[in-house]
Order: sequence, then structure tokens, then C-alpha cells
Amino acid sequence: MVTLGNLCVFLLLMTAAAWLWHSHGIRERALASVRRHCEKMDVDLLDGNVAFRRLGFVRDARGQRRFARVYGFEFTVTGEQRHQGSIVMFGPRPGPIEMEAHPFKTLPDSGRIIQMDDWRRGD
Repeated sequence: MVTLGNLCVFLLLMTAAAWLWHSHGIRERALASVRRHCEKMDVDLLDGNVAFRRLGFVRDARGQRRFARVYGFEFTVTGEQRHQGSIVMFGPRPGPIEMEAHPFKTLPDSGRIIQMDDWRRGD
């Protein structure tokens, strides 16, 4: 016979399972956003994943506090050093992506010093 207690436990377990399934979809969206951002910034995403860090209230672009998930990731520029980054997810929508200070890849002609007068003339 099904009791009220058994029904409550079953509903709690189903709610937890649904929340975990929904969270997995949000993690996949966070990973896709981080991959695109790393390609744009010309850095390599390490381990090809994002890791859940915390749940909490984070300010969005308008300054309002919203419930969000924060995921962390690691990236490299040179292949030798690991740098930390994070992405905030407001539900299924990505928020800000922050990356630790890191060196940039140098361009072939970037070692040349340009004087301001030469730059203004377009030389």
C-alpha cells in the first residue's frame, strides 16, 4: 500500500532527478559558450570541460541580483601554464566569462616599436 510518506519521498527523488537532468543541459550550454570564447580569444580550453563551482546570487549586466550557476574552466596560451576562468549561467543564458590574466600570443610583426608621429602619418 502506498502511504503519504512514501509518496513524498518518491516526489522528492523525482524532483532531484529532474533538477540534475536540467543542470546537465545548462552545463553543456556553458561548455559551448566557453569553447566559442576560447576560440575567439585564441587560447586553448584544457580538459574540454567546465566544472560546477557554486550556486548563488550574482549581479547581471543591469546590476540586478539574479540566481545563477558558476562554472570554472582552465585554459592555456603557451601549453605550459594553466590559467583559471569562470562563466556565470543565468538559467540557460550565459552571463559574463572571466579569464585570469594571461600572456598573449605575439604576432610576427609585433616586436617592432612604432613612434607616435609615424603612426599618425600612417607609415
